[in-house]
Amino acid sequence: MTPQRRTALLSVVAAAALIGLKLGTGLATHSLGLLSEAAHSGTDLIAALLTFFAVGVAARPADLGHQYGHGKAEHLSALGEASILVLASLLIAWRAILRLAGHTHAHVDARWYALAVIGVVIAIDVGRTFASWRAARRYHSAALSSNALHFASDFGGSTAVLVGLLLVRAGYPKADSIAALFVACIVTAAAARLMRGNVDVLMDRVPADAEAAARGAIAGIVPAVELRRLRMRQAAGRVFADVVIGVSYDAAVGQGHAAADAVERALESALPEADVVVHVEPVASDADVRERAHAAALGVPRVREVHNVTVVALASGTELSLHLKLPGGMGLDQAHEIASQVEHAILAAVPEVTNVQTHLEPLSEEAEAAEVSGDTETVNRVVRAETGAPPDELRFLHTDEGIVAHLTLALDSQTALAEAHATASRIEETLRRELPEIAEVVVHTEPRHVRRTE
Repeated sequence: MTPQRRTALLSVVAAAALIGLKLGTGLATHSLGLLSEAAHSGTDLIAALLTFFAVGVAARPADLGHQYGHGKAEHLSALGEASILVLASLLIAWRAILRLAGHTHAHVDARWYALAVIGVVIAIDVGRTFASWRAARRYHSAALSSNALHFASDFGGSTAVLVGLLLVRAGYPKADSIAALFVACIVTAAAARLMRGNVDVLMDRVPADAEAAARGAIAGIVPAVELRRLRMRQAAGRVFADVVIGVSYDAAVGQGHAAADAVERALESALPEADVVVHVEPVASDADVRERAHAAALGVPRVREVHNVTVVALASGTELSLHLKLPGGMGLDQAHEIASQVEHAILAAVPEVTNVQTHLEPLSEEAEAAEVSGDTETVNRVVRAETGAPPDELRFLHTDEGIVAHLTLALDSQTALAEAHATASRIEETLRRELPEIAEVVVHTEPRHVRRTE
């Protein structure tokens, strides 16, 4: 037999003994206070029996039908005990009010042995209250804790009955009924506290202290992890935690597992015997989201070009916008249908995105062009001033938009991309300024050892 069940069994024996003492003495002395205490002890006996069986059920290991264990049996027992306490207190209060109002009369014979019985009862109440309280704290048992509270209320009630009997002996016959009413108030208050605490557990109310400890433990993990969700509940003194953390989208499986292990260790250290389940989710960067959205959009039939993909993080979620190019001759209804397909494809491929906005643009039609002569001397001079050599290739094309100059620069292979881009930009600006008849300048850069082939 477990220590918890031994403690509960002792409460059963004590409750049965007290019923006999209080009931026999109450009948002999006509004391409503003692009879109310006997009824109170009757509820103790029922509650102790419930606790005895509930602790045994709660100790069973988890099984297929009860995968979180049987710990809530203790809280069901405690809730049943509180219901019995309420009924008993109502009965006691009703009888006491009838006596105080003069509707019923009874002569209370406060003999010395009645006082002796109450003294013994008080001693037993004190002993079993401390025994149940120590066991409840040691084993984190809700049922034993409710027993300790119940026995403490018994001690208060027994003390009130003792005072009432002493006042009866002193010539105040209604003191016994007042003591009985006081007992009813104590019982009701104890039942209310008992119900509130156990209903919270049965309704899976978040244990505030445990949640604060869990969040603090996770915040202290190094390297830091992103806490996306924390759900907690408790049963029979044990905490259950479901945690969702985010790791980098491109993190390896081992890294995600290591982060989950770190969270489990932190919570088990902050909340001993906690049952912790950690779920790992990928956290995508903006670049990852754009790449996957771009690929999903291009996978839709008849989509020719996608650009200006923008990711925005809002309080309501991640939103994405993009420019979609479709043939200019396409009808608006058909273009809208394709845009809707693109939006659905992106939402399916990138689940972290909550909304997609598409901007429709006509795809530029292929224009005819003819190669023409141009101011080669000016172009060579500008390019030589920037690079020390003329362009590797130079062509002038006549298009509907005007003259377009295409030139290729051969730069040192060790040149940084940023420097190559800056050189091309300076050449473009200079040529537009010196040759205003040119509508567009297109500069292509390549390493010097590469040669273009026609």
